[in-house]
Amino acid sequence: MKLKIKKSATLDELISGCRKDNSNSQRELFERYSSRMLGVCRRYVSNLEDAEDIMTGGFMKIFEKIGQYRGEGSFEGWMTRIMVNESLSHIRKNKNMSVEVSIEKAQYELNYSSTLEKLHAEQLLKMIDEMPVGYRTVFNLFVVEGYSHKEIAEMLDIAEGASKSQLSRAKAFLREKIVTLEQEMINKSHEK
Repeated sequence: MKLKIKKSATLDELISGCRKDNSNSQRELFERYSSRMLGVCRRYVSNLEDAEDIMTGGFMKIFEKIGQYRGEGSFEGWMTRIMVNESLSHIRKNKNMSVEVSIEKAQYELNYSSTLEKLHAEQLLKMIDEMPVGYRTVFNLFVVEGYSHKEIAEMLDIAEGASKSQLSRAKAFLREKIVTLEQEMINKSHEK
């Protein structure tokens, strides 16, 4: 029995193979990037099953449109943009862009720098995941993806002011969650 060692293809080889509809190249590209692309979709859609469906649809679009990738810029960035657009399309289809929390709920400011130091990435992701979808979408597009409010407004077909408002409310939502977490930490320290 001979042992076969599978040689991993370079990204350029994978792209070339995908352009030729080579199923092995498509499978390897999917295996190489699916977890990262699922993470992108998950930032916009809180339901894991929906995020997986969006990611799968995104890869179908990648394979369909790969001929349009000109090699300018990062291929992963190009794929990410497709995943973001697929996620936004899902949100629009489900009309989940409503404002669900009033900004008045988070008007107070506390010094929560000590809480931020103790905040784990997983806790922050959970807080972002709990945001109403409109807040989460604009927050991710602006803070994580780096789009301007003008670009976000065009992508979501909303007014630029609405994008700014959603971001402000997203920050207020996070501020409220962090204040609550800080209060819980203070209460626990007093119980000891």
